[in-house]
Amino acid sequence: MGLEAKYKARDLDIPKHRKDLIAAIELDLKNDRNVLAVFYGGSIGNQNTDLYSDIDLRIVVKDEVFEEYRINKKQRAKNWGNVLFFEDFPWATHSIAHYSTFIKVDSFYYKLNDIKPSVWYQNIKIVHDSTGLIKEILNESMALSYIPTVEEVEIWRTKFFAHIHEAYRRVMRNEIYYALHCVDNLRLSMTTAWYMEIGIQPNSHGDWAKLEGKRSKLNAKQLLLLAQWHSSREPNDILKVMKSIVPEFIKTHKNLCEKYGVEENSEWVKGILNMVVDI
Repeated sequence: MGLEAKYKARDLDIPKHRKDLIAAIELDLKNDRNVLAVFYGGSIGNQNTDLYSDIDLRIVVKDEVFEEYRINKKQRAKNWGNVLFFEDFPWATHSIAHYSTFIKVDSFYYKLNDIKPSVWYQNIKIVHDSTGLIKEILNESMALSYIPTVEEVEIWRTKFFAHIHEAYRRVMRNEIYYALHCVDNLRLSMTTAWYMEIGIQPNSHGDWAKLEGKRSKLNAKQLLLLAQWHSSREPNDILKVMKSIVPEFIKTHKNLCEKYGVEENSEWVKGILNMVVDI
C-alpha cells in the first residue's frame, strides 16, 4: 500500500475535523468574558484553505489576565480536542498544538494594545469582537500598502552576500548540509526580493509557506527558477547552483534599487560576488 493510499481516507476527513475543531474553539472562547476578540489569519482569513490548512488563531484578552492565559495556553488548547503534542516554547505568547485529527492550531495571545494596523491584518476573519477594535484595525489595515524601505533592501542584499559567502566556506570545509542550508537561504532570499519587487510583504526569514504551489504570488518563470536551483550533495553541484542564482540576483537587485531609491553600486556588488563565484 503506497503512502497516498494509506493516508488518503484520513486526509479527506481533515476539512470536517477542522470545522469541528473551529466550532469547539469558538464555543470555548466566545463564552469567556476575559476574551475580547477572536479572529483567524492565514488560510482561513484569506478564505483559501486546502486539505492541509492549519488554524491560525488570534486571541485578544484583557490586560489583567494576559499572563495567566499565556501560561495556561497549552491547557486551553486541550479544551478543543485531543492534542498529540506541542512544539512551542513555554515563554512564548503563542502555542502550537498538533491534534490527533492531523490538524495544527497556532494560537496567539494578545493584549488590546498589541494589535496595530498592518498589511498582515488585511485578510482576517473576525468571529468575536466585543470592543469593535479589531473591525477598526481591519478597516485601517485595508488602506495600507507595502513599500520596502531603503533599510529593508540593504538588509536583504547584505544577507544574500553573507549566505553566498558562507555557502562557499562550508563547501570548502565539506560541511555539506550547512552549505545546502545556505543555498536554501539564497533561494528564499530571492523570493523575498521578488515579493518586494511587486509590493507584497515577504514572509519572515525561514518561512516557505505559500511560496510554492497554487497559492504562490510568484509568476511561472520565478517558480521555474526555484525548481531549477536544486542541488545534490556534490560540492561542484552546489557551486554551480550558487552561480546560477547570481544573474537573477543582479537583475532583481538593480530593479529594487531603481524602484526604491537605493544606491546600486554595481561594481561593489560584483566585487563581493566574484569572491566566491566567477561572474
